[in-house]
Amino acid sequence: MNGLSQSGLLVQQIGYQNKMFYRTPISAFFTLVFPLMLLVLFGALFGSERINELGVTVAQYFAPALAVFSAASATYTNISVGTAFQRDMGILKRIKGSPLPPWLFFAGKVGSATIVAAVAMLIMMSVGVLAYGVTIFPRTLPAAILTFLVGAACFACMGLLVAAVSPTGNAATAIANATLLPLAFLSGLFFPTTSETPQWLVTVGDIFPLKHFNDAFQATFLPNTTGAQFDWFALGYMALWGVVSLLLALRLFTWEPRSGD
Repeated sequence: MNGLSQSGLLVQQIGYQNKMFYRTPISAFFTLVFPLMLLVLFGALFGSERINELGVTVAQYFAPALAVFSAASATYTNISVGTAFQRDMGILKRIKGSPLPPWLFFAGKVGSATIVAAVAMLIMMSVGVLAYGVTIFPRTLPAAILTFLVGAACFACMGLLVAAVSPTGNAATAIANATLLPLAFLSGLFFPTTSETPQWLVTVGDIFPLKHFNDAFQATFLPNTTGAQFDWFALGYMALWGVVSLLLALRLFTWEPRSGD
C-alpha cells in the first residue's frame, strides 16, 4: 500500500467518521448545539456585564470557554463512546480482520473529531463576535490555533484511553460524562476562576489538562495581555497527558468485546 493510497484511505476514513457523527443526533446536539445554547443563555442573562478581575465582558470570557468545552466533547466524549460501542457491535473486530491498517482507522477517528471540534469552535466564536461583540486579536491567533490543535489531540488520545479501559459502550458513556462535566466546572469553563474561588477547586483543576486548555486558549482573547500569548507550559502539559494516554490506550486496547460483558 503506497503513500498515495494511504492518504486516500485516510480521507475516506475521516469522511466516514464524519457521516457517523452527523447521523447520531445526540452527539451532534451536545457537541455543537448545547454549548451554543449556553452561550446564548449567558449572553441573554448577563449581556455586556464585565468580569472586573479579568477585565473582559461575560461574552468575551464564555465564548472561548465554551469553544474549549465543544472541542473536548468532540474529541474526548465522541471518540470514547463511539469506539466502545463499535467494539460492542463487532465493528472493530471486522475492521481488524480487514486490509485497513489499524492506525488509519484511528487516524480517521482523530481527524474527524478534530474537524468537528474546529467547526464547533468556529461556530462559537463567530456567534460571539457577531452577536455579543467578542474581540479576536490577530497577534494571538497563531497561539490560539496551536493551543486548539494540541488540546484537541490531547483529548482525542484521552478518549481512546477511555474506550480502551471501558468494558462496554454504556460504561464509556458513563465514564466520559462523569469526568468531563465535573472537570468543566473545576476548570473554569462554566464560571470564571477568580481570587474568590476556593483554593481546593483551583488545585484540583490544575491537575487535569482541561483547565490548562481553557486558560491557554482564554489568554489569547484577553485584551489586557501583551505578546503572542503562547503558553508553553500549558501546551507541554497537555502534550504530556496526550502521549501518556495514547501509550496506555495502545497497551490496553482490545478489538473484540470482552467476554462476559
